[in-house]
Amino acid sequence: MSGLPSARSLAADLAAGRTSSVALTRAALDRIAATKGDWHIFITVSPETAMAEAAASDARRAAGRSLGPLDGVPIAVKDNIDVAGMPTTAGIAAYRDRVPVEDAAVIARLRAAGAVLLGKLNLHEGALGATTDNPTYGRCENPRVPGSTPGGSSGGSGAAVAGGIVAIALGTDTMGSVRIPAAYCGTWGLKPTRGLVGTSGLTYLSWTLDTIGPLANDADDLALAIAAMAGADPDDPRSAAAPEGWDPAPAAIDLKGLVLGRPSVVDSVACEPEVRAAYDALIASAVAQGAIVRDVAIDGWDTGKARRAGLLISEAEAGSLIGRDLDTLGDGFSDGFRRFMNFGRQASGERIAGAYWALDRLGLAARRALDGVDALILPTAPQRAFPHGSPAPAAQADFTALANIAGLPAVAFPLPGDIPNSAQLVGRPFEEGRLLGIAKALLQRTI
Repeated sequence: MSGLPSARSLAADLAAGRTSSVALTRAALDRIAATKGDWHIFITVSPETAMAEAAASDARRAAGRSLGPLDGVPIAVKDNIDVAGMPTTAGIAAYRDRVPVEDAAVIARLRAAGAVLLGKLNLHEGALGATTDNPTYGRCENPRVPGSTPGGSSGGSGAAVAGGIVAIALGTDTMGSVRIPAAYCGTWGLKPTRGLVGTSGLTYLSWTLDTIGPLANDADDLALAIAAMAGADPDDPRSAAAPEGWDPAPAAIDLKGLVLGRPSVVDSVACEPEVRAAYDALIASAVAQGAIVRDVAIDGWDTGKARRAGLLISEAEAGSLIGRDLDTLGDGFSDGFRRFMNFGRQASGERIAGAYWALDRLGLAARRALDGVDALILPTAPQRAFPHGSPAPAAQADFTALANIAGLPAVAFPLPGDIPNSAQLVGRPFEEGRLLGIAKALLQRTI
């Protein structure tokens, strides 16, 4: 792990007077400065604003007016989420001077909780890719596997946590873009239930599939973050209020008698031997602890076809939003990104409608597959972090896309080993706390 204390530990130290937000924020800024030239994790850093927010937090605490456990804790945000006064580049050169005047809904919630915003994190150009080898803002490094990709598109988010800069970072997940960096960087990552976290103020890749979720070093910090992030967003048509009593804190789970669904499609995807071995060991450990692991067939789930349909929808939706910019700001987009966008803009209505239909049917099948099981258990990605410059595997999102397609919560969590490896759980809507609890229980014996 990163060596940085958890957000909960930082909160406890702040509450007890053992440290200050100013000290924590200064340490984080120093770490950013020390690694900037090598890691390319941040696109924008705002030291003056961050230090002012930290000083305000310390003043609130001294006056007995703390806003809660996140008050004074430094965090960082993927640079496709609006933060007032900071550029929102979305990893695109053409947008380097685009400065919003309002916070995204999720940022407003985190500010209300007192979190200190350090700056904006690097990402794959336009959030369309899974390496964060950004042609404008630099190739993001994986602190856990030097010389390798941190994944993407939220690569800077995974690297910021893994590199010990922040305990919590925000990412976005369209078909796995929170969970893949978590897997490659050895952190935890949560893709919440569709609608739980408002997306207004997000530069969308796909308004159909995009979600905003946190990355952290453990389940409890994910819960701390998502509790502050969740809530109704009147400017997001997909915003969905959590049911009364929703609690993201990791539930106390006894694995004895717990039923985990093992999707049979796992056997059809070529995984790195180390990934498959770690996944099989996790399954064996769960069974040894009394869990029941049941093979589950999800009707119509061809991982390659689902991934390609999701990509087409993303290209078509993003292309419709930024098409005018492609025409007028041509030099501000890489040739590769332009090709993706033009492919979506030129796709026939029949093809796009077919992709929506296929994913709607698959989402229904995925939700039905949870009948009779407590969660689905899969590898997070078929491979581990790979060296910079290597061809990106086509199957990176084969296991992660399902949760986006179905609108379900999913958590990626690290497995034992020197090189980061990962598994994920997919559950029913608004069962984030249950998934986090199951993951913690699985790791107690596995580790």
